[in-house]
Amino acid sequence: MTHLDLSAIGMRYGDNVILDGIDLSVAQGEMHVLLGPSGCGKTTLLRSIAGLVQPDRGAIHLAGRAIEKLHPKDRGIGMVFQHYALFPNMTVRQNLAFGLEQRRLARRVIDDKIDTVLEIVSLQDKADARPRQLSGGQKQRVALARALVLEPSLLLLDEPLSALDAQIRKRLRDELKRIQRQTGLTSILVTHDQDEALSLGDRISVMNKSRIAQTASGPEIFYRPADLFVAKFIGNANILTSDEFGRLIGREFDRTAVIHPHMFKIGKTSSDNSVFDISARVVEAGPAGNVVRYVMRASGIIFNVEAQTAMNAAHLVAGTEAIVTIDPSNAHFL
Repeated sequence: MTHLDLSAIGMRYGDNVILDGIDLSVAQGEMHVLLGPSGCGKTTLLRSIAGLVQPDRGAIHLAGRAIEKLHPKDRGIGMVFQHYALFPNMTVRQNLAFGLEQRRLARRVIDDKIDTVLEIVSLQDKADARPRQLSGGQKQRVALARALVLEPSLLLLDEPLSALDAQIRKRLRDELKRIQRQTGLTSILVTHDQDEALSLGDRISVMNKSRIAQTASGPEIFYRPADLFVAKFIGNANILTSDEFGRLIGREFDRTAVIHPHMFKIGKTSSDNSVFDISARVVEAGPAGNVVRYVMRASGIIFNVEAQTAMNAAHLVAGTEAIVTIDPSNAHFL
C-alpha cells in the first residue's frame, strides 16, 4: 500500500532548476533510498517532504493526506540529520523527553515511551549520560531515538552516517536496518554512498540533474541500469561500446554492454557456443582481501576482471597471458 506520494514536484532557485517534475511513490513500511551525486537535488527533495523548503509546484500526500501546505510540525514526520544537534546540557533521557514534553503528555507516558525507544536503539545503559560522554555512533542512535519516540508517520534520514568512520558506519548501518525492520516505519534515506544504498534500500531512486533517473530494487539497479549515468554511478562495471564489445568477442554487436568485473571467468574454457573465450594479457593485478582485481587488455580494449582468491593462493601477475570467458547473457545492454 502506498504511504507517500509525490507528484510533479518542481523547484527553482533563480535560473537553476533544483527539482524537475519529481514523481515518486513509497510503500508502507518501505526503506526508500535517494541516491545520487552532490547537487542532484536529493536533499532538497527530502527537505521538501519535511516542509523545511517549499517547492514551487507539485503535491505531497502522506497516508492519503495532502501535506504540502502544512507547517513541518503538523506533518507527522520525524527527521534525523547528519549532525546530531543534541542538547549538550541534557542527558539522553532529557533529550528524548523534550519533544514529548512539548506535547504536554503525562510523565508516566513520557517515561514509558522513552524506555521503549531506548531498548529499540540499545542505549538503556546510557539514559543518564550527556552527549559529551557518548561516541559518535551512540550520539547518532540518540538522534534516531529522538525521532522515533515521537512516533512519526514517516522517518526522513539526511546522510545520517556520513560523519562517522568506516567501521562505526558499517555497524550503525546494520543497526539502522534492524531498527527500521523492527518498527516497520516507512523511511526515506538520502546518501551518496552506493554501498549504503544497496545494503539498506528496499528500493532506490537514483537522482541526476534534478530528476529521478531510475527507481528500482538494489539488484535491479546494479545489474540492469536504466541508462549510462546509472551504469557509471552504481558499481564499477565495464561499460563497452558496441564496437568494443564486438571486437572483444569477435562478433558484430549493436548495443553498449554493461558487464560487472566478477562476470568474467579466468581460465575456464567452454565448448558452449554461447560463451566466448578471450585471450587477454594482465596489465595490473591488485589483491584486495578475498578478491584480486585485474586490469586486462584484449584486442586493444582495457577491461576489469575480479576473481575470488584464498589465503596464500597464487594470482596472475602483470604481463601474464590468460584465457577469460564471458557469457553475454550475464551482460546488460543499453
